[in-house]
Amino acid sequence: MEKILIVDDSVVQAAQLKAILEDEYDVTITHRAEDGLDRAGKEDFSLILLDVVMPEMDGFTLLKKLQDEIVTQSVPVILITSLSDVKNEQRGLILGAVDYIRKPFEPLIVKARVNTHTKLYRYRRQIEERSMTDQLTGIANRRRYEEHCIIKWNEAIRLHVPFSVCMFDIDRFKVYNDTFGHPAGDKVISAVAQTAASYLQRDTDFLARYGGEEFVAVSLGDPSDRIFGHLKKVRQAVEDLHIPHAPPAAQWVTVSIGGVTVVPEIGDAYDFYLKIADTMLYDAKKSGRNMVVWADEKMKQLWER
Repeated sequence: MEKILIVDDSVVQAAQLKAILEDEYDVTITHRAEDGLDRAGKEDFSLILLDVVMPEMDGFTLLKKLQDEIVTQSVPVILITSLSDVKNEQRGLILGAVDYIRKPFEPLIVKARVNTHTKLYRYRRQIEERSMTDQLTGIANRRRYEEHCIIKWNEAIRLHVPFSVCMFDIDRFKVYNDTFGHPAGDKVISAVAQTAASYLQRDTDFLARYGGEEFVAVSLGDPSDRIFGHLKKVRQAVEDLHIPHAPPAAQWVTVSIGGVTVVPEIGDAYDFYLKIADTMLYDAKKSGRNMVVWADEKMKQLWER
């Protein structure tokens, strides 16, 4: 069921809208603009119905704030108003509203407009999801990662919590491809991706295919020792698949993992720490492969072996 947020300081009008829509939608009501902004940023709504005239913060101001936030800027907003002049309609549309609903409410019109914009939003999300998904593995692709990592990086700065980024790739993959062929290599890439994804399922975890046989993952909230231990399990799980490699290169398909944990501050550069993760991966490769090498919050290296 699609989720809709109603932001309206009028208890009566909000209840009327909910009564019209609740048979077909999961409806949430807030009566303060600040509460609406908070809920919109934390939950996955398909549409926001926003009253124009509210105390403290009017609907136009809240609409601008929603458009300025990355996590809410794509959610369609329908303005609720009794204002009838063209200037207010123009102002709302310029700020990014997709439609207007006028008071008093006409149930059929309300349902029709809500239905239209939730369908359009759902269709757009499906298209975006396809463009952000790696077709071979089913996990996020590099484009999605590049958007997601900055969102999580800024969130870590705001919350002052540990942020971890790691890079890993399949050991001696060129030898595998040359021996067994590219179709077999594609199956290995997919198997490794699905195995890693099964261990990185928390809301604070994110995994993407970085390119070729290389992957990148970010995680929020865990100190270095905990995320280091978690990635060791990922490495072991890939080895435990017991996918035959090409002797004498290796007995089984394995991965090497390098990462870093930092509590970022304003002014810190994400790319700097991504390079550190890549350096840790290089050290794992140079030291024998099939291992995890990590840089903790003090830039001290943690070695699996």
